[in-house]
Amino acid sequence: MLRHILVSYLFAGLSSQAPLSRLKQSSPLKFKADGTFQLSIFEDLHFGENAWDQWGPQQDINSVQVINKVLDFDTPDLVVLNGDLITGENTYLENSTDYLDMIVRPMIDRGLSWASTYGNHDHQVNVTGRTILERERRWPNARTSQMVFGREAGVSNYYLPVYSSNCTKTAQCTPELLLWFFDSRGGFYFQEWDGDGSKVGQPNWVDSSVVDWFRQTNQKLVAQHQKTIPSLAFVHIPTYASLMLQTKSGVNGNRQPGIDDDYPLAPQAQGWCPDGRNDGSCSYGEQDIAFMQAITETAGLMALFSGHDHGDTWCYKWDTLLPGMTVKGNGINLCFGQNSGYGGYGNWIRGARQVLISESKLEDLAIDTWIQLESGDTVGSVSLNSTYNQDHYPETPNDKTHCPTCDYHHDPAT
Repeated sequence: MLRHILVSYLFAGLSSQAPLSRLKQSSPLKFKADGTFQLSIFEDLHFGENAWDQWGPQQDINSVQVINKVLDFDTPDLVVLNGDLITGENTYLENSTDYLDMIVRPMIDRGLSWASTYGNHDHQVNVTGRTILERERRWPNARTSQMVFGREAGVSNYYLPVYSSNCTKTAQCTPELLLWFFDSRGGFYFQEWDGDGSKVGQPNWVDSSVVDWFRQTNQKLVAQHQKTIPSLAFVHIPTYASLMLQTKSGVNGNRQPGIDDDYPLAPQAQGWCPDGRNDGSCSYGEQDIAFMQAITETAGLMALFSGHDHGDTWCYKWDTLLPGMTVKGNGINLCFGQNSGYGGYGNWIRGARQVLISESKLEDLAIDTWIQLESGDTVGSVSLNSTYNQDHYPETPNDKTHCPTCDYHHDPAT
């Protein structure tokens, strides 16, 4: 009963919204007239946690307030929901995707569009990326889609082009920017149990079929437009390279400003064996090597943004061959955002990473980024340019939100 009361509170006023049929269909993404395009990246919102307890629905209310506060401070051209929208293991089959209505309401109220990746907590027995996508696509504001199909591909694999402000017919324009979205999967298969009644685990890396699609699609775009198009990428679970940068090179608070509390962080292919076993006997199976090779070999790809590890908020330029790895970094920036939701584990202050892309800087493959906190403060402002990793920045304060229930813990790897 409590859950229904709180959900009704959150949905209050939805009837005053324009009917879905009257909402304007999302037009192509474009840079503003001043040559800029801004992203707001929310991650690990974890809606639907412990709906049977008083504190669970209250966390959802708190998370909606985070989204509203951040969007009041910064009005982006696109909102990115970078995985773990829902704590799917806590939800029921009949209502799992209802939480999307709460999550996207702040964007609908402002006429903003959004694009999602799905995380390991979005892939559970009672909810999956497919059912979440079906719910998202009820709104024209949703730009999330699926371009790769198959049991092992996951769902949220697609790209979005961004055009110049003066482009009137996109079919005749070359995109100024590409945004790539990947499903790192994890969690469990939807409504599947093995012979002894246990949930069937789903691999937690970007599948090889998706890597092939990414390579081939990017090659086609380069050939079609006769140029390398600058790009950004989003995936929920970070790659093994982020772990090696953290543990072998070390995160410097002035060179890579940000919180570094999830140590060691949880990467793709964690807990799997090279032969595909997931029985706890292996720490890392190397299945994300193909994805790491693809992102380092894609000319113009400036940064990969991840979530998953709530206590990490730094960016690191990967430009070396790290110990124990076979893939060498090419200078791509591997970034975390800021924990956005009151669900999930940890009590780091909530917020969202902002990314500002300027057409004038794209020739140098440089972008600016910072974290907007729900408090109104801005931290971790950096320029991801050719000298990032050498430039000196102020350290990011490791602030916490007073929240008695926020120490409830979900292992990011599960």
